[in-house]
Amino acid sequence: MAKQPFNTDEPIAYFMTWTTYGTWMPGDQRGWWRGHDFHRQNDLMCDMSVSNMKESAFTLSPDQRGIVEATLTRHCEIRSWALHTANARTNHIHVVVTAPGCTPKTVRDQFKAWCTRRLQPTSPTRERFWTEGASCRWINHEEDLQAAINYVNDAQ
Repeated sequence: MAKQPFNTDEPIAYFMTWTTYGTWMPGDQRGWWRGHDFHRQNDLMCDMSVSNMKESAFTLSPDQRGIVEATLTRHCEIRSWALHTANARTNHIHVVVTAPGCTPKTVRDQFKAWCTRRLQPTSPTRERFWTEGASCRWINHEEDLQAAINYVNDAQ
């Protein structure tokens, strides 16, 4: 297979994933990422993370998952971003989106803020819905875009 040239311009899409608050703790058995470094299970780190939580872990109900997906769709319509697919799971969200001229941080922050606004009435005493940050992969080739869409739609 011929190697494709690396896209040094804007990516054709972002593949973003973020988790709900308290459902993937640093140090748990799945391991965790800090920046570009992967860390293995660390029970002490996990225990410390759990003890530092400000409120209980949050999982999305089926209705809340629908709210998140509808919010992502509507926000993309308003911003004229191309939402290729989105899948709200009980403890994480996957989104594949093209957002010309926007950094992944801007896209992520807007998605999380608007989803929080829409979820707040369903959990009025909750302050934290999401973990900090998100995973964001730049998609630079059409084949990779299709693979990300297939993963979000079919591998969940």
